[in-house]
Amino acid sequence: MFSKETYINRRKGLKSRLNKGVLLFLGNDECGLNYADNTFRYRQDSTFLYYFGLNAAGLSAVIDLDEDREIVFGDELTIDYIVWMGQQPTLKEKCGEVGITETRPAATLADFLQTCLAQGREVHFLPPYRPEHQLKLMDWLGLHPSKQVASVPFIRAVVAQRNYKSDEEIVEIEKACNVTADMHLAAMRFLRPGMFEYEVVAEMNRVAQAANCELSFATIATVNGQTLHNHYHGNKVKSGDLFLIDAGAEVPSGYAGDMSSTFPADKTFTSRQKEVYRIQNAMHLAAVEALRPGVAYMDVYELSAKVLVEGMKELGLMKGDADEAVRAGAHALFYPHGLGHMMGLDVHDMENLGELWVGYNGQPKSTQFGRKSQRLAIPLEPGFVFTVEPGVYFIPDLIDLWKAEKKFADFINYDRVETYKGFGGIRNEEDYLVTADGARRLGKKIPLTPEEVEELR
Repeated sequence: MFSKETYINRRKGLKSRLNKGVLLFLGNDECGLNYADNTFRYRQDSTFLYYFGLNAAGLSAVIDLDEDREIVFGDELTIDYIVWMGQQPTLKEKCGEVGITETRPAATLADFLQTCLAQGREVHFLPPYRPEHQLKLMDWLGLHPSKQVASVPFIRAVVAQRNYKSDEEIVEIEKACNVTADMHLAAMRFLRPGMFEYEVVAEMNRVAQAANCELSFATIATVNGQTLHNHYHGNKVKSGDLFLIDAGAEVPSGYAGDMSSTFPADKTFTSRQKEVYRIQNAMHLAAVEALRPGVAYMDVYELSAKVLVEGMKELGLMKGDADEAVRAGAHALFYPHGLGHMMGLDVHDMENLGELWVGYNGQPKSTQFGRKSQRLAIPLEPGFVFTVEPGVYFIPDLIDLWKAEKKFADFINYDRVETYKGFGGIRNEEDYLVTADGARRLGKKIPLTPEEVEELR
């Protein structure tokens, strides 16, 4: 939790961007894993956390723009709760720490909102992403889930603040990035052929928990790096495998780290692995070199894709003009995702508010395969924090499909590509902050080049 003034100033800044109505903030409730009292790890809604700083279940809040009031709705702890969970500060005391002086029982929020609607006042809410949110909006506002259209002015006002990370936020993000780096370094030292993937995951979890951190997302740790979001950890690692990790830590304040690394199960890469690894490195380094204020991140993605094509041409996997190949989308056979995304209180920051607003400033996204997965396209500005994570993959199903369709045959040498079907995938990822004159990496450095990886292995 930051200082009281931080939350007061954040709410003040939000109010300055909107004129009238009531802003409704839905906090998160506990969620049962397999029955009500056996819950998943609790995580507060990030926008609620950003403006109110209260990491507790069962809370909602409003900012009444018309009457200049800020109210938190929730219930004080009963003796039953205290017996099981221990004594804690009262809701009134916790609200006082973030500059909120008015609290009301949770059950009174529905009547409050209904009175606002009866007065002809607009109630603004953000996109609901949990079933509990949809049910509450249906109960409180009489809106069926199909009619729950979030307020675009509210979304844009939140994005306009949360996109720019303050100095105190950068401190927290860098803490998360340092622990994230330690998780990857531990895994790179730990892995040996004959281990199961879950043993590596356990070692990474140990590092995170020893630093009093949670995971910022479900860990990817796999010998099947060609599957982009692979959360299965039951494979035995064999000599000759490439091992891909995408994992991050979340510090107690809620801020995230997100890094990827790829390394051989053996102490060294094979010659073929090293050739492809150098292409991914070249993509990554070219992207990092291009980071500065005013540069559109979509242009950086395009640059990384062109570097990929040139590298693939050297291996005989692609042919033709790199600019034309990227424009057509042929590169996406090997690079089917984007270059990166915003990061902060969410590992994909504000994804629930919509990429259209967070990463595109309301402009339409491409529908082209691969390019459509680019989450951040707008010009970079000081204070932006985001990932740089180009990848190179050989996905057998995708290769088979495109080959059968003779897709991009002017750019892809499918006979040569066929010989790479069992290769897997490579992704390395770092987190960057845009500064006044460039960008800097956040957190400790993890090995990037083949030489750095082999030295640590």
